[in-house]
Amino acid sequence: MRKFLAVVTCLAFLASFSPPVIAQDQNATFLANLRSHVKHVFVIYQENRSFDSYFGTFPGADNLASPEAMLNGYRQYDPLGHQFVTPFRISDPDLADANHARPALETKMDGGAMDLYISTEEFGLLARGYNREDAQRVGLLTMAHEDCDTIPFLWKYAHTFALFDHFFQATTGPSTPGNISIIAAQTGQTQWARDASDQISASDTGPGVPVLNDSPPAFGPYLTGAPDPLKRQIDLTFANVLLTLTGKNANKATVDTDDIKDDISTLVRSGHSSVGWGWYQEGFGAKRGHMFSPYVTHHNAVQYFGYERQNNYFWKNVHDLTALLPSLQQGTLPDRSVTFIKGGYDNPFGLKPANKDRRVQVKFRGDDDHPGYSDSQISESMVATMVNAIAHSKYWKDSAILITWDDSEGYYDHVSPPQFERCPDNHACGDGPRVPAILISPYAKTGAIVTAQSDHTSFVKFLDTLFNLPPLATLPDEAPYMPEGPRDTESTLSDLTGAFDSARLAGTKAPVPASSAEIPDDIVRTIPSPWSCKSIGMTPVSIPGENVLPAGFSPRTSQH
Repeated sequence: MRKFLAVVTCLAFLASFSPPVIAQDQNATFLANLRSHVKHVFVIYQENRSFDSYFGTFPGADNLASPEAMLNGYRQYDPLGHQFVTPFRISDPDLADANHARPALETKMDGGAMDLYISTEEFGLLARGYNREDAQRVGLLTMAHEDCDTIPFLWKYAHTFALFDHFFQATTGPSTPGNISIIAAQTGQTQWARDASDQISASDTGPGVPVLNDSPPAFGPYLTGAPDPLKRQIDLTFANVLLTLTGKNANKATVDTDDIKDDISTLVRSGHSSVGWGWYQEGFGAKRGHMFSPYVTHHNAVQYFGYERQNNYFWKNVHDLTALLPSLQQGTLPDRSVTFIKGGYDNPFGLKPANKDRRVQVKFRGDDDHPGYSDSQISESMVATMVNAIAHSKYWKDSAILITWDDSEGYYDHVSPPQFERCPDNHACGDGPRVPAILISPYAKTGAIVTAQSDHTSFVKFLDTLFNLPPLATLPDEAPYMPEGPRDTESTLSDLTGAFDSARLAGTKAPVPASSAEIPDDIVRTIPSPWSCKSIGMTPVSIPGENVLPAGFSPRTSQH
């Protein structure tokens, strides 16, 4: 049974640290205006950053200068260096990959105390055979944060539009659960409740539901060869929002539909017109046999669902990332659409890290922001390329762009997450730590901090609200198993509409012009970025000790 186990914060914010709460206006007029004006939704879904690691010094947000942060893991012990460490600022865009597997995240969060990041990382790496120097480097890295001198584009978007500062990863775990959550509002609790034999192991390893690890999908393609069949994830058979978006055309799903037959019938009877969708992922469709492909198989959520992977009506909507640009330029998207944008291992724009070290040049060419292979500035350049393309297109006038990340990477965040449901390991299935989320739209509030409690499920709730879809939790093949299942009727989670300006939607205030979202193309293509905090007119808040690099710190291991 789902239990909401919200962790109560130890100390209320002082007024000087508390941005105004932005209430959600859910009246009929607001919803009618929202549906009238927003027709095209884009989610640029990046990888593996905690809120504090990117926006921990963002003015007005629930940041590292708050009293709550001082109580929740702000000072942590480094066992290998025999020192106490507080969060510190770095400017290197090429970072080592920290442990963000579910067991490690659970240990780091320490029941909401958020205080075991360094020690968990260090002891975990030593157990895996790392030397002490490298183990300490990554342990310390979990406490580092960057600001607008390193990622100025992201800070500009957050400053100009609406930044969510209580947006959590919906499932405690690595990338795959996050990618599934943003389309399904769960990772398989319904399927687990329906068939206990599908349960994942209590240690969260191998295939099974709910999905809590990065096991590859049951279905290809695999660009570097098929994985071990025993390690593939099982076929996911529960409904997701890509199905509800099809409305009366849901009966186009004709294969592998045993567990959603009644859902399909309900959608067909609804008579709702379909909303187009597309999944655009870097490297998709590349030829097999490449020694190195930019395509990250376990980031493609669609590939996990047999009824979508095995029905061409759905699978034809999966494309390479670069295919989106001509579609935007030529205006060929459906009249109403939802577009998912994913980077990968090697950016297609020819960008290279600024660091001339040969190992960095080889290993950090990715643009989905995943530490270990992505460069932060190349990654935000990809984001800016896509935002610019939308802003230059005919779709800007009726668009909403959500930029968010699929998990927190195992980097420190000070806010204790709310908790939902109970997973096979006897921990809550979610939420995990905060991740950044930014809403860009002609109808967005500007310069806003949105404090409403949200997670990846909130994106599904937003689509439900915007397109008047039946919530996944109310569908007949899901509802009998609730509250074990999709979270898109969870009242404590927002539907993101608090980021929209009701006056702009009503026409009493002018929409935000496209120019406010644009960054000059020559700036976007320049690595390192010529922009800084000064360029965008921002001053990060000061936090105690942020300019003190701890002894033994390096942003990468000796293998990088």
